[in-house]
Amino acid sequence: MTTQSLVTVLVVEDEAFLLFAIADELREAGFNVLEASNADQAIHILESRQDIAILFTDIDMPGSMDGLRLSAAVRDRWPPVKIIITSGKQQPARDAMPSGGVFLPKPYAPEAVAATIQGLLD
Repeated sequence: MTTQSLVTVLVVEDEAFLLFAIADELREAGFNVLEASNADQAIHILESRQDIAILFTDIDMPGSMDGLRLSAAVRDRWPPVKIIITSGKQQPARDAMPSGGVFLPKPYAPEAVAATIQGLLD
């Protein structure tokens, strides 16, 4: 059993194909993956689960908050959760990122996402 199989990753992405693709790739890499298509779903999942170690979120999403606001909320309410933010449209300013957060530009390679997750866990 790898360490990764004990790690739960919450992927938040509003584009269904991208959500399916990265969730599938991370499962193949050995992670336990939960999926949300917007920040509201993500908050609901976070409130109902104690085992989420990593939040991997897109910035640009419909709903009550974007990925940056979601990551700030997660940093405040669930400080142990590590955060990876992605976007193909913008690179957030350093002060817009949550403390300890990592930015990964789109398009990303699934291996890069898995490696970034592993790096945050080490």
